[in-house]
Amino acid sequence: QVQLVESGGGLVQTGASLRLTCAFSGRSFSSYAMAWFRQAPGKEREFVASISVSGANTFYADSVKGRFTISRDNNNAAAYLQMNSLGPEDTAVYYCAADVAYNDYAHTSSRSSTVDCWGIGTLVAVSS
Repeated sequence: QVQLVESGGGLVQTGASLRLTCAFSGRSFSSYAMAWFRQAPGKEREFVASISVSGANTFYADSVKGRFTISRDNNNAAAYLQMNSLGPEDTAVYYCAADVAYNDYAHTSSRSSTVDCWGIGTLVAVSS
């Protein structure tokens, strides 16, 4: 059974940076594409970024493109989300997601309906 544990969230000021970590366990990490989603108060969960099994392919929501970077370490079974130039609009609970992969695409893991396993989330709060 796959388990995902996020860490790295916190309260920061506008313009700051944070790096989220997702620790993966329970199955072969290299069989899963990974993604980050977020849910702001009163809003639906939305896609943020995804990365293919090899790490060669990434896909981003328009709202974070150029500011956020997703990466993975297959040796240490972890995925990361580097977030720069944070603003109040980025305030949300951030969820790590694992998606069983049959190819090396990233964009196919951008839908919450295809996610096989979710983490419990980590809160990112950005003050203005």
